[in-house]
Amino acid sequence: MPSIILPPKPTALQKPHINLAVVGHVDNGKSTLVGRLLYETGYVDEKAFKEIEEMAKKMGKEDFAFAWILDRFKEERERGVTIEATHVGFETNKLFITIIDLPGHRDFVKNMIVGASQADAALFVISARPGEFEAAIGPQGQGREHLFLIRTLGVQQIVVAVNKMDVVNYDQKRYEQVKAEVSKLLKLLGYDPSKIHFIPVSAIKGDNIKTKSSNTPWYTGPALLEVLDSFQPPQRPVDKPLRMPIQDVFTITGAGTVVVGRVETGVLKVGDRVVIVPPAKVGDVRSIETHHMKLEQAQPGDNIGVNVRGIAKEDVKRGDVLGKPDNVPTVAEEIVARIVVLWHPTAIGPGYAPVMHIHTATVPVQITELVSKLDPRTGQAVEQKPQFIKQGDVAIVKIKPLKPVVAEKFSDFPPLGRFALRDMGRTIAAGQILEVKPAQVQIK
Repeated sequence: MPSIILPPKPTALQKPHINLAVVGHVDNGKSTLVGRLLYETGYVDEKAFKEIEEMAKKMGKEDFAFAWILDRFKEERERGVTIEATHVGFETNKLFITIIDLPGHRDFVKNMIVGASQADAALFVISARPGEFEAAIGPQGQGREHLFLIRTLGVQQIVVAVNKMDVVNYDQKRYEQVKAEVSKLLKLLGYDPSKIHFIPVSAIKGDNIKTKSSNTPWYTGPALLEVLDSFQPPQRPVDKPLRMPIQDVFTITGAGTVVVGRVETGVLKVGDRVVIVPPAKVGDVRSIETHHMKLEQAQPGDNIGVNVRGIAKEDVKRGDVLGKPDNVPTVAEEIVARIVVLWHPTAIGPGYAPVMHIHTATVPVQITELVSKLDPRTGQAVEQKPQFIKQGDVAIVKIKPLKPVVAEKFSDFPPLGRFALRDMGRTIAAGQILEVKPAQVQIK
């Protein structure tokens, strides 16, 4: 059985690289749209796709064919076929785009937080189908939650795909209605909707994905791939100290321990001495690989596997951070952060203990103090030492991690300085770290 997703062409890896978070409510067509993008850009094996199409037809589920591309990829991934565990990508004229965190996980939001904290841009998928759209951006909607998250996690570049236009007969009125509602939400979050493209698409039929569709003569803007191609790759902070949050750890026969992650800041070279914290283990870099190509050095934005000598697999886990002994990543004793409460059934006071998701780490924490409540629009303090905070509030709080975790000031290392708090299966708050009180770490 051929692999469904073809590896990137060597040219792709020489292009500027951007990480794209695909977000939106369940059943709004994220998987189908991603499958379509991979298909249109030549990253899907035609023969393998034909088999999927045949299977879908037989089962009377033709509409599922593109979404199944990702399911097949996930199965391959679970069997451990590829090392770049959670990433799949495609090429536009100017960019190589890595899609973060394939949609469709039951626990998608948790994964999405890790994903969005690495995202340079977001594709927000919203269905035009009556009922689906309203559910997605209603008070309980994941679409709404995802928009709040990408905003708080600092994603500036965003494109909105108004999907399933074929279901509403390419009705311009419905498109305008969806656009107006989503614009309202984006404005509330501080985005400027006039600078954001809203593209009427059908992931199943392919309208306005690669080229303009004759089904929407009233739409005068660009196709989706054109907009993605216009996104700006972020500044790559090569001059900062090395920080690489670890996503996965493998033992590979004949090679030893391999840690997988994305370099957020700094440069990693073959032969470098490195330290992994919180366990504070030191080792040497034997080799670096990306998308099955060997690298002599890795820079910010590179998703890599690093073969480390001197560190055992059981010493390291997802959520640890790789750095260099002359500038060790900060293990936090206490954190001062600005948070926005996205959802809570009652109120949050000192002593509240949610779970923090920060870079690739998940750690239980306790809010020890509410320092002040802020005006969401101006950021000015409106109340000192409030007794509680509730949904919609923005506040400065002190947080104590209950297990060792690496956290940095957002101003120094943005990817390691933003986080989400989860509880009761929901995202309660998202925030940015203002100060970190470091814990004592003994390098072994």
